[in-house]
Amino acid sequence: MNTPFQKAQAICQTLQAANHTALLTGGCVRDSLLGVSPKDYDIATTATPDEVAALFPKCIPVGAAFGVMMVLDGDDQFELATFRTDGDYSDGRRPDSIEFTTAKQDALRRDFTVNALFMHPNTEEVIDYIGGKADLEARCIRAVGNPMDRFKEDHLRLIRAIRFASQLDFDIEADTYAAITECAPLLKHISPERIRHELERILTQPRPEVAIQRLYDTGLLEQFLPELCETVGCKQSPQYHPEGDVFTHTLLVLKHMVSPTFTLAMSVLLHDIGKPPTQTFEDRIRFNNHDHVGAKMTETICRRLKCFNSETKRITWLVSKHMRVAASQNMRDSKLKRLVREKGFGELLELMKLDSLGCHRDLSNYYWLKKYAESIPDEVVRPVLLISGKDLIELGYSPGPQFKEILLSIEDLQLEDKIQDKQAALSYINEHWPQ
Repeated sequence: MNTPFQKAQAICQTLQAANHTALLTGGCVRDSLLGVSPKDYDIATTATPDEVAALFPKCIPVGAAFGVMMVLDGDDQFELATFRTDGDYSDGRRPDSIEFTTAKQDALRRDFTVNALFMHPNTEEVIDYIGGKADLEARCIRAVGNPMDRFKEDHLRLIRAIRFASQLDFDIEADTYAAITECAPLLKHISPERIRHELERILTQPRPEVAIQRLYDTGLLEQFLPELCETVGCKQSPQYHPEGDVFTHTLLVLKHMVSPTFTLAMSVLLHDIGKPPTQTFEDRIRFNNHDHVGAKMTETICRRLKCFNSETKRITWLVSKHMRVAASQNMRDSKLKRLVREKGFGELLELMKLDSLGCHRDLSNYYWLKKYAESIPDEVVRPVLLISGKDLIELGYSPGPQFKEILLSIEDLQLEDKIQDKQAALSYINEHWPQ
């Protein structure tokens, strides 16, 4: 079976056989030179979208108006883009017009020098028109040409610069960094969906804490997540948080993540978002109910960023429950079993661990709850219910709020092993909810 690289080579050879230039470009060239296995292979070519479609029956015109086609080969997808120059970007996202051109001119319209390299697919010779190799060696993210122009063309490049620098562990060139700071307000013109996509990539790739710090320092974070900026300087009790303020704690928790899901990573980012509005100074600094306040704020944030409904529900739930581990050993059996059987329990347990690692580093409660969850049989956590709504109707109860109260109470008793059969449940109902 051919590797993705071999498939990309084969696509290039097909283009070359039809007298077209075909070069690997973008992230795959950058990653190859850094010794990292590329996730995707993009190809730049002199072939127009119509010519690509004629050569490759299995292709999708994902952006034919901009010279972009997607060629399919088994489970792999390869983006083919015609060499082009771009006109004005009136919407801060896409060029109003394009013209097909040469490889050199194509390189000059790209975002950052390390992403504007080409590689010959057969000889692996690198073609560098803008000093991208030197910036790779210097571990530097630099905008192609005038950085102000690049960011005004596509405002999302502001976040992408931060993402690339953090992901690759690179510095950001001084003029590029200054332009990011000056252009930060432009981010308000970017759709929430695009920001959410970039945020997901930032949080689930290496060094998210570095990216979040840079987003704050450049003023970008304020544009789409002002609530998190409020955690900067929000003091905490040194007894429980010797690391410092809420923002510092959040960065430390992010630093401990390893290949997180987006929902876990977002819950880490937002788990203490409710602390600034709940901060009080009593016998010590306290944040009463910050988990519940934070959950409401989290839902608002997720809706604003256009997260999927399933993501919003899970992230909000994680934030609302993130303090539960501290009380787990003192919980009633019914509450503890209900917690363990939740679909998001695995992520919640991980959030609890990460939260502890970002402050006092006491994992005793985490290990206790983890051991409990691993040792308790599933049939004990999810027993067959003794009583149903149908049973209550047969007993003469009318559907309504009382239904839920009765059913939950009986299930609690069952989970706490205080009743074991249906007859005991019926007797309890007759005694406590007489008709």
